[in-house]
Amino acid sequence: MIRILRELWLFFWRDLTIARTYRAVFVLEAIEALFGAAVFYYVARFVDTPQLQHALPQGGSYFAFSFVGFVFLDYLNAALDTFDRSLEEARDSGTLEHLLVTQTSLPVFLAGSAIYPFAATTLRIVVYVAWGAALFGFPLHAANWFAVIIVLLATLLAFSGLGILSASYLLLFKRGNPAKWFFLGVSSVVGGMLFPVNILPDWLQVVAHFNPVTYALDAMRSALLGGANVAGLWRPLAVLLLSALAVLPGSMGVFAWALRRTKITGTLTHR
Repeated sequence: MIRILRELWLFFWRDLTIARTYRAVFVLEAIEALFGAAVFYYVARFVDTPQLQHALPQGGSYFAFSFVGFVFLDYLNAALDTFDRSLEEARDSGTLEHLLVTQTSLPVFLAGSAIYPFAATTLRIVVYVAWGAALFGFPLHAANWFAVIIVLLATLLAFSGLGILSASYLLLFKRGNPAKWFFLGVSSVVGGMLFPVNILPDWLQVVAHFNPVTYALDAMRSALLGGANVAGLWRPLAVLLLSALAVLPGSMGVFAWALRRTKITGTLTHR
């Protein structure tokens, strides 16, 4: 266990060291977060109506509703894109083959590759929320932060399997997985990111009920805007954890197979 924790720390320190060489990026992302929060605030002022507020699950403002969806999209994108980016960076820097022939196990390699991107995404979202609360009145007084953290962890587990499958596709075909962007596009419409699911046509609402993104967003809004505790979120959390159990082990098996395949064919470091 100590060795595994040390390996995970080394992965994190590697990525942090690389990121520190581009310090201006942190400042630019903080400024970008301000503009992102401002865009949603002023769009919400334009479209907010009593009818829309009545349709919102928490009965609050459209700004709070859409802002949670916006920052959630950042987390979902990290879960789907982190493993691809880690592979591409290691391949471009020439360290991928050296890393994969070490004694580091595959689960540790995948987990280590994800730690820093997820941590950086969390920091970016904290900045977004801080701007929203400080300047635009985003409500934080009712948030149950423990439940928020549990929902985030369950979300990362639920969707990391899809990210690992996307990385397997990258290993085999040397280019990004188009299905990943299709999933993000569908989820942005039927996942309840920017508007309530209950305003969609009935057949699209059926699709939404089979999309784990819908449950993740419902749980996130309930915890952040409604102060729901973990016990009150058992249903969406159960859906997310079952999704993780269904996809994560199989995705790791597919990644291991893709890795063996590229080693046999000698195409591991091909671009």
